[in-house]
Parts: sequence; structure tokens; C-alpha cells
Amino acid sequence: MAKKENEITLISILKDSQYNLSIFTPKEIYLLEKKITEKKGKPYIKCIIRGKEIQLKPEEIVRQLYAAKIIKDYSYPEKRIKFEHPVQFGRQTKSADIVIFDKDRPTVEYIIVEVKKPKLKDGKEQLKSYCNATGAPIGVWTNGGQISHYNRKDPNYFEDITDIPNVSQTLEDILKERFTWRDLVIRDRLLEKRLSLKKIIEDMEDEVLANAGVDVFEEVFKLIFTKLYDENKSKDDKAFIDRIVKRKQKPVDLRDFDKLKVLLHDIGDSDFRVLEFRNTGQSEGDLKKKIQKLFDEAKKKWAGVFPDESKIDLSPSHLSICVSSLQDVKLFNSNLQVIDEAFEYLVSKSSKGEKGQYFTPRHVIDMCVKMLNPKRGEYMVDTASGSCGFTVHTIFHLTGHLFENTEITQEEKEDVLKVFGIDFDEKVVRVARTINLIAGDGETNVMHLNSLDYERWSETVNNQSWLMTYGKGFKRLKELKKKNNSNGEFLFDILMANPPFAGDIKESRIIHKYELGYNSKGKPKSKVGRDILFIERNLDFIKPGGRMAIVLPQGRFNNSSDKDIREFIADKARILAVVGLHNNTFKPHTGIKTSVLFVQKWDDKLCLKKDDYPIFFAVSEKSGKDNSGEYIYLKNGEGKNKLDKYGHLIIDHDLHNQDGELPDGIAEAFIYWAKKEKLSFWK
Repeated sequence: MAKKENEITLISILKDSQYNLSIFTPKEIYLLEKKITEKKGKPYIKCIIRGKEIQLKPEEIVRQLYAAKIIKDYSYPEKRIKFEHPVQFGRQTKSADIVIFDKDRPTVEYIIVEVKKPKLKDGKEQLKSYCNATGAPIGVWTNGGQISHYNRKDPNYFEDITDIPNVSQTLEDILKERFTWRDLVIRDRLLEKRLSLKKIIEDMEDEVLANAGVDVFEEVFKLIFTKLYDENKSKDDKAFIDRIVKRKQKPVDLRDFDKLKVLLHDIGDSDFRVLEFRNTGQSEGDLKKKIQKLFDEAKKKWAGVFPDESKIDLSPSHLSICVSSLQDVKLFNSNLQVIDEAFEYLVSKSSKGEKGQYFTPRHVIDMCVKMLNPKRGEYMVDTASGSCGFTVHTIFHLTGHLFENTEITQEEKEDVLKVFGIDFDEKVVRVARTINLIAGDGETNVMHLNSLDYERWSETVNNQSWLMTYGKGFKRLKELKKKNNSNGEFLFDILMANPPFAGDIKESRIIHKYELGYNSKGKPKSKVGRDILFIERNLDFIKPGGRMAIVLPQGRFNNSSDKDIREFIADKARILAVVGLHNNTFKPHTGIKTSVLFVQKWDDKLCLKKDDYPIFFAVSEKSGKDNSGEYIYLKNGEGKNKLDKYGHLIIDHDLHNQDGELPDGIAEAFIYWAKKEKLSFWK
């Protein structure tokens, strides 16, 4: 199906436009390209509906492809479809891109499709105006890369629906259909439409959340928490499907989404559990009761995230729209990128950014995990854990399990319970606990504590409600103390952290606990950078021979005023590597230049102290983000976002090879060097 050289392709016409063709199959694209003719160097085509020659511009490509889908996949006859249908707005007349008319009333608009506005926010506003003006109950917006279907409930509320009815269905059939794990895999909006969960939440904000009078973070967190629980309840159905897919398709490759859908359509799901997190046409009040009941069950299963008495505060009408927006999103995902990007967006809008602490991109985390190579039986901690990317990806490295709703063995659970996370921000601790509770089969060592202010821990841990939530994890943490009567030093094998690096610590009682809190004359400083104290604190957390990766502002490596910090580190540990990260890595929150420092604490057996030794240096030239802080995804030959073997988007970076999807990166170069150097953890 390849085009000849210099022949016009749809991709070439779409170049530099905001349209793409992700929602269409290669066959659909090929069939349209076959019909292209050239006139005076411009592409033309005979319109599938109007029957006349028209110039093929980007929006027309999407209209022609979607109209062909309406006819072929949904079986609507051409006589019920019209392009550029006039819609009256007072004295003004506008044209709707595609209209499908009612079966029994051929002049009454049934479905309206908008393709002229390539951004969802603009397109949905235009679509709403057309639907309100005509009374059409169903609207569709698409730019070829994304597609959204809506049911017009009233002029103010347009609810997401999974699809439009085919010619023999009614809207009620779509709303009330039986929906199982199999259907969720087939219809996953993130995979099928190449969307991010962050984008869906942004659209929900535009639609209802901004004016709902609620804490957006809390309400979205409750819904994600509840939906994860609903998906978790169907883990047996997932396991059944996984076994069939593995037998029929070796190796399992979710990149061919169309092939996967065909395979899954043939799997009978009559005895599968019906997913509950869905808007199935019941009253808004009944829907809220159903979702609240599910939320209450989730709180019991994964205790210590929400108070027992917490309720969903969204109004029934707002909740109805939010459930419709999320119901076709599969949250159990290969690398947490989906959920983490959403929470980064939500949390950073409030307290997180002010403290100079940002969610670490997953490809940075994976580079650190690969380079430090955690082994089974080793203890790992993140002292500024945020959403616990370092801890969860350490768990994945140890167990081989991705975030995919599967059972773990008792042996794996023992490894999971050797991994710890500590953070002073209660919001992100709750996010992290949710993810870790799932990864750890109901148990976790994520705790709400201030790592730097360890002498005040006793005040915190003697609180009864704190103990009920975090007590088991804290008991396991105490077993790793170097001295029973002190929280100052621990015996962890590995530490990975991205501590907050904005703002200074000015409390003298904290500063006085740290060597780096004093100047060269032995006098205490009036203020110390928070990240500086974290360097010392983190070194106290690892045992001799233990290894550490820590994200620091570049100035700590360059500034002459920070020479004493570098000397302190070199005295305590061997500097293994310094990896300079790109300026875009932590955008849109900050463009500050950062590097990752890797060290191993001096030890008579694992890391013999010496004055002269080689250090691995590297600089990342591909951050995986653009100047606005949006992720840059790898494209395939058709201009679509490329998928990895799990069916997820691939960020284009140079930190590691992402299981062979990318060229070898910094992590692979370090591993080669570490083996040559015979570092203890790479022998």
C-alpha cells in the first residue's frame, strides 16, 4: 500500500496543520489516497456525499474519512447524510460540517459532526451551538487524531457517550449496553484516540469542574480512586483475556490495536463482571448513589487514603458528566505515565510547585533505577517521594510486574515491603499510597513524615489516627534504624530522590542537626537551602556500600560557594556519575537546569575508599518535552504516535532505550562503564 515517490499523500497535506489521522486505519487512509487526483499541483477528490470534485484540504480529509466510516462501519445510507448543512442562528446562517438526519423524519437533524475546529474546546462549543439550534440529540467532534461523542441532555450539559448508534441502534442502546473488561480494552480512549488522562481532566475542567464549587484535586482523585477499584474488581476477567491473547498472539503486541480489537471481539464475555463505573442512562441521583457506594467499598479495600466519612461532593449533574468522561479510560497502565501526568497537573496547580518539588518524569526515574540496579532482598527508600515514582518503578524492576492489575506472590510481596516512601505533603502521600497499595496488594510503606525534621517524628507517630494509617510501615522502618533510640541514621541499600530545591530552611533547631548547617568556622548558618540538607540527610539513610541517586540544581555542581558541599559528599561517598538533564525536563513548572548525582557510600568491602578514581559524566540532549513542557512522543511512519509493546505512547528521549524502543541511551552507556569499573552492584 506504499505510495510512489512524489505522489500526494494525506500525511503531506496535513503537514503543519492541527489535524492527524490516528483514529483511522491504514486501509481507510489508503482507500482515500487512491482517489486523489492532481490539478495544477493541488490535490482533488470526488466528494463521497456531494458527488463533485473538491480540493482536499486538511479538514476535508477528516470529513471524507469520517463520512466513509459512517457509511461503512455504521451502515447509514448516503441519502441520510449531508455536508455543509445550513443551521439558522437568528438572521445568521452557518454550515454544519456533517449532518445525519432522523430515520423517520428526513428533515430533522439526528447527529451533527464538527471537523472545522481542530481543537476540542473550540469544536465542542461550535458543536453545542449547532445541536442547541437544531435540537439534535447527538454530536461528534473530531480532528482525525481525537474523537469525542456527546449526548445533548439539555442546552448546558453534553455528556460523553462511548460511540454513536449504528443505523439499527438507538441512543438508549448505547447508554444501556452491557460493558465488561473486554469492552474497556477495546474502547480505551487513551489508546484508541491517543489521548492523555491530563487532557481529559482539562476538558472536564472546561466543561464543569471550574464552576462546580468543589476542590478539583479532591473530587478527581476520588473518581480515579473509585475507577481503579472498579477495574481491580474485574482482575479475574483481565487474567482470562490475557491468557487467551498470549495463546493466540505471540508475543503479545498491543501496538496493533485494530488486530487486538478483532481478537477480543471473538472472546465471549457473557460470564464477565459488568463494570460499575459507568453512566448507563439512569437518573443522575441514582448514578451518584451507585458511584458513592463504589467509593465506599474502595475506601475499605485501600484504607488510609480517604477518611471513612468522606463523600463525593460533586453535584449529581456534574458527577454524571465526569463519569461519562472517564468511563472509557483504562487506568491500569504499563508505567504510571497516564495517572502520574494527571496528578502532576492537578497537584502542581496548588501547593506542590510553591515548595519547589515537582513530579519526576518517568523516563528520568527509569534511568536512575536502571543505573542503580536494585536487587531482590535490598531495601530502598525515597525521602521526598512525591507520587512515589522511584518506589513504584523499583517495585516493577524487582518483580517484573507493571501497573496492570495482577496478583503478586508472597515472595514478591516481601520485596515490595522492603521499599519505602516518605513525604511531607499530605496530598501527594495519599496519591502515592493509592498507587503503592495496589502495587503491594493492599500494603505499603508510604508515610506522611518530614524527612528533615526527624527529631519531631515522635510527636507525629504518637498520634492515634496517624498510627492507624501508617503504623505498619513505620514499624518496618524502625527495624532499619542504625541505633534503636535515634531516627537519624538508617541502613538502606538504595536511596533515590528528587528533593524540593526551592526555598531555604531557616529554623535553627533543624539547621543545628546537620554538618552542612555550619560554616567553615563552625558557626551555624541562618538559613540553608532545603536540597543541601537533603544531601546530608539522604547519606545518613544509606548504609556503608549503599548507593544513591539524587536530583539537584546544577549550581550545586558549579558554584564556587558550594565547594564545601561537594567536598562533604566526596568525603562520605564515591561519586559514580553526574547526568546533566535538559532544561525542559521539569517544565512547565520550572526551567531550572538540574543534574542527577549518583554516589556509593564508602565501605571496606563494597566500595573501598580512594582519592583518585574515574567518574561517569553525561548530558541529556533530548528531554522528552518541548519548550512548553508538553511531552514529545515518538512518531511512526504514518505520522501517528508510536506505541510500545504494551500499547502506550513512547516519549522521545535519550536517557535509556525503553526496552529497545529507542536507541541505547545514557543508562546503557553507564551500565557498560560500571561493568568495566567492576562496581559492586554491576559485577
